[in-house]
Amino acid sequence: MHPDRDFNLRHLPPNEADLAKDLELDVLMQAMADGDQFLYAVARCGIHSCLPSPAEIVYRQHILADCIARPGVVRDLYQVGVAAVAGEKKLFGWLFVHNSPDSILRRAREAMELFVGALRRLKDIADAHAASFRSEGFTRFFTMLATELDDDYFAAMQAHLSELAFRQGMLISAKPGNGSKGVGHVLRRQPEQGWRARITGKSRSGYSFVVPPQDENGLRALADLESLGLNDAANALAQSVDHIRSFFQMLCAELGFYIGGLNLRERMAAAGAPTCFPVPASPVPAGTAQALLRARGLYDPCLVLTLGTRAVGNDLDADGRELIMITGANQGGKSTFLRGLGLAQLMMQAGMFVAAEEFTASTCAGLYTHYKREEDATMQRGKLEEELARMSDIADQITAGSLLLCNESFASTNEREGSEIARQVIRALTEAGIRIALVTHLYDLAERCHAENAGTALFLRAERRPDGQRTFRLLEGEPLPTSYGQDLYQQVFGTAYETSRA
Repeated sequence: MHPDRDFNLRHLPPNEADLAKDLELDVLMQAMADGDQFLYAVARCGIHSCLPSPAEIVYRQHILADCIARPGVVRDLYQVGVAAVAGEKKLFGWLFVHNSPDSILRRAREAMELFVGALRRLKDIADAHAASFRSEGFTRFFTMLATELDDDYFAAMQAHLSELAFRQGMLISAKPGNGSKGVGHVLRRQPEQGWRARITGKSRSGYSFVVPPQDENGLRALADLESLGLNDAANALAQSVDHIRSFFQMLCAELGFYIGGLNLRERMAAAGAPTCFPVPASPVPAGTAQALLRARGLYDPCLVLTLGTRAVGNDLDADGRELIMITGANQGGKSTFLRGLGLAQLMMQAGMFVAAEEFTASTCAGLYTHYKREEDATMQRGKLEEELARMSDIADQITAGSLLLCNESFASTNEREGSEIARQVIRALTEAGIRIALVTHLYDLAERCHAENAGTALFLRAERRPDGQRTFRLLEGEPLPTSYGQDLYQQVFGTAYETSRA
């Protein structure tokens, strides 16, 4: 996931709940998870990566491109990791109840044998398919497997695990301490047996004694001696198991994100919806008005996933524009376009493909949304107060270089008051170097912004044909004083609005 660090499965932005609600991220993540809760959790963190560097984005894009080209191999790698982690939990979890060095060592040895088998399977896949992968991430991964998991490594691991089975018994040394009690117990390697001992089965001569099975105190004392000798070895092997378990857990998490990408792409392809790898550009200093944002055939992937069919795409050329204001007919696709734009920015900075034929954008420092909400069910405050409180929270978090999406903000009050509030918020944020994309029906706001920001703002209008039909396309155009609500009235009641008034 990163060229220089592990994937952080606990990182989520403070506004994650608002982004999920406003951009309908659950639809996207459910498609990526395909019913797997672990993949859902991975997708949830991965989609909020917000990679700031184009180099990091391209690094992840190349890995995903490799996954798309060879999905079977990547799924096999993922299943090896899943089987290793699940197998250890399922087969040996009960041994956690016993905390003696002997039980810890036994569990660690059995877990290590399971993990070594999984590492062998990874190595076999790498040997068979490494040459067909091109991305830096997979090349580094396969090189690591080839270098560290060679034949000598597996031979040494097998020898150690075989020795830790103690088929010839344990050899423990100790020194005499106070009261003739043994101290400094150390587990020793069994000496090599000569040919005579291997043939006769007899070990070297020496003093020995046998504890009778009926001697409970003697057996207990012997078990205590074994624990003293096994303690260091058990701890060392358990730490090794923890290390390899962490490797497989991280392998599942990182590959899981790309598996989610494959699942999503398959769903999009089944609906006939195009996707592309975007071209990320570096962020620009505030006030330079050179940030890039353009697209061809941009659409909302959540709409496609919900309907199961291709959606209408829109073109956008907002390079250097600090404000994108979207007006026009009701139910003309304005909110859908805004959601598609937000998802494209989010998916691009997660290193994914986007729902468009082409997409180029500067990276942003953060993505924020301010959408209209339903009335407060507790009736503790009005809608305008709630909107202002959420905008205040955003102002406390947002920084220069961020992107803010607003959908019908401050429409809960009268047009004059709502327009003035929105205009002042827009001016303050754009002066602070924050780009805003805004859907509004407030004509007073749109008209004044058009007059004041003609050179730095882009004004889009939802297309409506003369017969009232919506094409769901957004065209560049100045705001109009109507949203054609009468079309909806006629659609619902079957009569013209003017006639019904008469």
